[in-house]
Amino acid sequence: MAGPLLGKSLKEKMQRGQSVFGTFIQYTVNPAIVDVLPEGALDFVIVTAEHNALELAEFLPLKYALAAKGIACLARTHSRDPDDVSRVCDTFDGVVVPYIEDVEHARRLVAAAIYRPLKGLALERVLSEGVWPDEKSRRYILEDRCQNTVFVPMIESLAGVENLEAICGIPGVNAIFVGPNDLTTTMGIPNEYDHPDLIAILKRIIDVADRSHIPAGCWFGKTEQMRRTIGQGSRFVVYSNDGAFLRESIGNSFTALRSR
Repeated sequence: MAGPLLGKSLKEKMQRGQSVFGTFIQYTVNPAIVDVLPEGALDFVIVTAEHNALELAEFLPLKYALAAKGIACLARTHSRDPDDVSRVCDTFDGVVVPYIEDVEHARRLVAAAIYRPLKGLALERVLSEGVWPDEKSRRYILEDRCQNTVFVPMIESLAGVENLEAICGIPGVNAIFVGPNDLTTTMGIPNEYDHPDLIAILKRIIDVADRSHIPAGCWFGKTEQMRRTIGQGSRFVVYSNDGAFLRESIGNSFTALRSR
């Protein structure tokens, strides 16, 4: 029996104009951790093997545990290769692809996610002419095979910002996600997350995406920064990560205990 279509449900929430809330998980692979997640707190998580020695396959038990609680599980790829994107989408509820800035490359990545298993000349005809092999194949891919797939490009450079309107115009892009470390570095203000130039460019990104009825957001690890961005209109909210939550909780608790 097929599992719950959590990717499809997440897309439908975003299409209705609702805000969705998630976090990064980059250290936790034990599915038992899902038992301690507060009910209704998360719409999705993004598992990532960036900045650690893990592989995405190690997060699969966690993915199935999250599904039991109705939480969609997206995966951030290491690469920006279409074959890697297809592979992730065959297993997880969707994919988050880093450092997207070229429009044609973005179109190929979206196609790898939402038109799989079409490849070669058949895929070229769909992309260039909108011509499918036949109606049965079109329905199978769009209404069955790929209906549960969420595609989220990461905007992490000034070139990506400049091409954002065209990227948002690609059918199959479901949300826009900003990586602030890379973006501020390309802006010449590395890690200055309260810099007026970053705040301004985030507003621009949110507004451009919103005109295409696509939610946008930026990762932040501080509550005040995330609230500020939500105030700017962000609806794709990705706050902190599992390691930071643990560090802050332990730090706050034991600082309080030692101060008595």
